Amino acid sequence: MLNSKQVDFYNSNGYLTVENVYSASQIKLLSDVTDEFVEKSRLVTEENDIFALESDHSENNPRLTRIKTPHKFHSVYEQAMKDEKMLDILEQLIGKNIRLQGSKLNMKMPGGGRQVEWHTDWGHYPHTNDDLLAVGVPLDDSTEENGCLMVIPGSHKWTATSHHEDGFFVGAVDIDSFDIKKAANVTSNIGGVSIHHVRTLHGSAPNMSNKPRRLLLLEFCAADAFPLKGISTSWDEWNKQIVRGKPTIQPRLEKVPVFFPQPLKIEHGSIFGIQSNLKKSHFTKSK
Repeated sequence: MLNSKQVDFYNSNGYLTVENVYSASQIKLLSDVTDEFVEKSRLVTEENDIFALESDHSENNPRLTRIKTPHKFHSVYEQAMKDEKMLDILEQLIGKNIRLQGSKLNMKMPGGGRQVEWHTDWGHYPHTNDDLLAVGVPLDDSTEENGCLMVIPGSHKWTATSHHEDGFFVGAVDIDSFDIKKAANVTSNIGGVSIHHVRTLHGSAPNMSNKPRRLLLLEFCAADAFPLKGISTSWDEWNKQIVRGKPTIQPRLEKVPVFFPQPLKIEHGSIFGIQSNLKKSHFTKSK
């Protein structure tokens, strides 16, 4: 459970780290299963429904950027998603009725594992209210050297931040639209978690260390937060994503600032594909 100072910190800054949420045995299971998926990826030559790949991925040198929706492919990830200790924490932040928004396991391989450009999750999936957040579960200690999460504290209270360039949605903000010097590094150790609000501006640099940075990301929302892009599954399937409490037929409408995430130059399934249309990376020289 969180104390009042932690809740106040999250509400003021839009992010939080919490230690000792998952046990060593839970993390070992997650790590071992993840290693099994990496082994399976050796036989994959292009992106599919499970794997997103680095451009230099090969059978002899498996390099992933992501395992997509891992909770659908192994019960160990699903168990982590439904962990009671973690859900107790979320209930203090977004209420007692909680829906899974999505899951992914971002893989930053050693020696240049891909960066994530500065963005807000809200820019990608706006809802009727902003009681949404993402929980990062590190399978390796997350450090500055291996490309930890970086955030702009308090940015979740800003007005809408555009993720468009030349009229197209590129999934990232203009680097000149905020002061990068105000960024905070959100380091976290195995067993702990990082939490960031859906409207918090964040990114992460490439992993230039010799160690991996594997991060299970679990995204949740209040059950009365409905996606403005519409429900992509049947009503019954959507409500199976309730992980605590009850579903509702009444969305909660709040006056929240939104830029709609359209139009796209090319339809890409992942943030990496969408952000590849950005003219200039925040972390490298111009294309």
